[in-house]
Amino acid sequence: MAEPLLSLAGISKSYPGVLALDDVSIHVQPGEVLGLIGENGAGKSTLMKIIGGLVEPDAGTIIIDGKPHAAMTVASTARAGIAFVHQELNVLDNLDVAANIFLGRERLAGGPLRLTRNRAMHSESLPLLARLGADFAPDAPVASLSIAQRQMVEIARALSVDARVIIMDEPTSSLTLTETERLLQVIAELRASGVSIIYISHRLGELKSCADRVVCLRDGRVAGELPREQIEHGAMIRLMIGRDLRSLYIPPRTPPEGALCEIKDLETTSFPGRRITLTVRRGEILGLAGLVGSGRTSLARTLFGIDPVQGGTVQLQGQPVRITSPAQAIAQGVFLVPEDRKREGLILDMPLVENITLASLRRYARLLLIDRAAEGKVARTQQVRLSIKTPSVAVNAATLSGGNQQKVVLAKFLSMAPRLMIFDEPTRGIDVGAKGEIYMLMRGLADEGVAILMISSDMEEVIGVSDRIAVMHDGEISGTLDRPDFSELNVLRLAIGQPAARDEAA
Repeated sequence: MAEPLLSLAGISKSYPGVLALDDVSIHVQPGEVLGLIGENGAGKSTLMKIIGGLVEPDAGTIIIDGKPHAAMTVASTARAGIAFVHQELNVLDNLDVAANIFLGRERLAGGPLRLTRNRAMHSESLPLLARLGADFAPDAPVASLSIAQRQMVEIARALSVDARVIIMDEPTSSLTLTETERLLQVIAELRASGVSIIYISHRLGELKSCADRVVCLRDGRVAGELPREQIEHGAMIRLMIGRDLRSLYIPPRTPPEGALCEIKDLETTSFPGRRITLTVRRGEILGLAGLVGSGRTSLARTLFGIDPVQGGTVQLQGQPVRITSPAQAIAQGVFLVPEDRKREGLILDMPLVENITLASLRRYARLLLIDRAAEGKVARTQQVRLSIKTPSVAVNAATLSGGNQQKVVLAKFLSMAPRLMIFDEPTRGIDVGAKGEIYMLMRGLADEGVAILMISSDMEEVIGVSDRIAVMHDGEISGTLDRPDFSELNVLRLAIGQPAARDEAA
């Protein structure tokens, strides 16, 4: 066997009260796709920060091309040919695509004037975007791109540096099926050319498709590894959580009945002239599927009062409502758990207690002062209810794992008697163990009579969790499916505007 391109030997790292990594040793061969799995909080992020030079290990050695290093710096990592594709997007909205791809490595002219050669960067960006099958131009403002498209910009940036090792952290969390398939093709091409990939993902099916080997971290240690022939969904879950995971679908306690939310001929700003008619029943989880750009998030934003209603009506429990702001939506018991929890659902540099109570702060006001004792009591109650793993509700939200951050967003609304909960990509970037907890929380809410509208691009999630599935295409509902008709084929056919297979047989 060839000498590993990158090895980590006996890496350990502690923080106050937390042993993040304990004697971790892994290696990556040239041209190998190494899958790295583990629940949130298992140590994956700390390990990647050590490789990237952002964190110095307490013990252990990093070996690159046979040369040992006690620690890396950001500059030495780059010189070694190691590039990152981060889950949390590191793009600048005020620049165009090409400027983001070559950020820090701008093509310059004019000697001391250091003039940026925009045309050169645009020209060099074209083949990178074409390689990924991107549908946007190098001069497109990043501010105009969707989250999925911004993710493609991150990947193009990594490809532009001719890296020998590319670390991809949840690279497909915002990509469509087509974009994911294209990325997996790119990974296969990179592997064939000798580039090594460390592929971190909670979408275990992707690892089965692309990984040569899978290593699992659990509680800061290597829990085991799987060679290519043993990479199976069940085997990976057992390594991650030490047990088998039960079926995604949790049946409702009682059959959902009665329309809690009725949407009739609703027009959104994103799709003027297209009308949405949809019913969400009390006590059900209604999955909302569709391709990226089909109008799902636009519907959620309109229902929550972020975007104005262009036409049509919304009724809650048979009564017409007019929602023109999030404050009005919250007053009606309509809550949105957004897709981008870090930018839209949390204030990361504020403590959990303040994030949890922020939307209902008036409840804790006593003569214009906040009753901190009452605020803390509610936050601690929600921490226990949702099993938020944190030493204290006083720590900042930024310190939590993705799954626990999502629970904090939920906690903010669960203390306010929701009637309709809209989840936009509820488990994006969350590990399988935390996903199971989120699904149980959703079912628990539904069993209490809350109507759940779950937007998801994860086919396994949509089919495995929903009581019914509605599918959007081009700003409209193209069809709905009951559980006996659930299949990837039917969802995909409706997503591209064709009838479900059962309709053809009728």
